[in-house]
Amino acid sequence: MNAETQFLNEPEGRAWRSYLQMHSALTARTGRLLSRESGLSVADYEILVTLASSPEGRMSSQEVRCGLAWEKSRLSHQVRRMEERGLVAREVNPVDARSAVLCLTARGREVIDEAVPRHMEHVRAHFIALLTPAELELLTRLGERVTNHLACENALDPAGPD
Repeated sequence: MNAETQFLNEPEGRAWRSYLQMHSALTARTGRLLSRESGLSVADYEILVTLASSPEGRMSSQEVRCGLAWEKSRLSHQVRRMEERGLVAREVNPVDARSAVLCLTARGREVIDEAVPRHMEHVRAHFIALLTPAELELLTRLGERVTNHLACENALDPAGPD
């Protein structure tokens, strides 16, 4: 730390810590329930939901990676594990033979179709139902503001996105 470090004041620090604790606790709780009920990890779920929401359950690995804001190696390792379980398949990208298209398998579709309703029940019970409509709207606006700011920062970063 240098002498110019500007620490967060009490309200700023409280807000930041509260956000981090909420995110951690909510992710842990819903992740445990997801795993217990469906056998999916949060990472499995994110990939399957992304593919399930695309036409024909197919997307380039780059589209999935960018949509999830993951590093290439993280996606590759996660997809390998999911392939071993028959949830997804990799195919050569017809547009660019050097890259892959990720495909939702019939088994992957079955698993995600069963997991989504229960997971949404838990998200509602442990998050949505605790907030008023006005609080949800405010939280949405704040999240979008921060996300848009970071997207602009990433676009200007010569090292590329995080």
